[in-house]
Amino acid sequence: MTEACMRCKYTDGFDVCPVGFRESPNFLAIDPDECIDCAVCIPECPVNAILPEEDVPADQVAFIKLNADLAKGWPSITKRKAALPDADEWKDVKNKLDQLQR
Repeated sequence: MTEACMRCKYTDGFDVCPVGFRESPNFLAIDPDECIDCAVCIPECPVNAILPEEDVPADQVAFIKLNADLAKGWPSITKRKAALPDADEWKDVKNKLDQLQR
């Protein structure tokens, strides 16, 4: 999960994901120990926040480790929820890491 998810939390991929994600108040993380790399969630994300690891842009590579670290302490979410109320305002904003709520 890349920075594009920050302050959005679109959960469209949950309808197809067999394992789920991890959730904070304003970000979703992929647990690399649970993910089975099926990639069915990738086309479902409306902000293209989910990418195969080999396709993560250089400026987003830090999110690979961040997902692994954050997933250890966050609860699992396996069902679709509404996106954050102001998700559409944040979906195209760049450099949102300072917005992460742990």
